[in-house]
Amino acid sequence: MGRISAVFKADQTETRSNYSISEWWLEPHTKGPGAHSHEEDDVFYVIEGTMSILVNDTWIDAERGAFVLIPGGVTHDFENRGDCRAGILNISSPGPFEPAMPDISAWFKAHPPGYAGA
Repeated sequence: MGRISAVFKADQTETRSNYSISEWWLEPHTKGPGAHSHEEDDVFYVIEGTMSILVNDTWIDAERGAFVLIPGGVTHDFENRGDCRAGILNISSPGPFEPAMPDISAWFKAHPPGYAGA
């Protein structure tokens, strides 16, 4: 997805569609998917770098090791405003989330991630 990549670590087959686990990597100064909400809960765990995470109307600069819970229905987003590549582990519950990836990839192809300032 341009400057963003995602790898699913556990999908619907492995979790009986109860949840999905994915790893998301953003290159430096890369905006994420844009503010959105959905019924599923999202759990984010920062595995490298610093990820700026929007929760409702507040941005949190979450450093490596940070855990952020986004309950279903809460507006959220994430982006990498730093100078180094950043990664997060995402648990989406209930699942499955991965069937949406073809549409998400097509959206990013039509709308490449923008620049995220520091």
